[in-house]
Amino acid sequence: MTTVPLDYYIILSAFLFAIGAIGVVISRNLIVMFMSVEIMLNAANLALIAFSRFLKNMDGHVFVFLVMTVAAAEAAVGLAIVIAVFRNRESVDADSFNLMKW
Repeated sequence: MTTVPLDYYIILSAFLFAIGAIGVVISRNLIVMFMSVEIMLNAANLALIAFSRFLKNMDGHVFVFLVMTVAAAEAAVGLAIVIAVFRNRESVDADSFNLMKW
């Protein structure tokens, strides 16, 4: 049985992170921006797991559970904020928000 080299996992992780970063920068839709942030967090999780398996250390696995918990909380709170803003503004376009302006 052959194993997949660590480089492949890191390249895939970097590719996913780049897709997420491009999605955050280019998109103006808040839901797409949240999904892009989730892709970036999953790319970081993939890198953590890959290094943890390569070094035969379980610390990365434990840290991934922490990151997944934070990502779930971020998704729940972020979606609640997006829904509340959509009810008031009837739009999820990030450019149309001026909630912090007087």
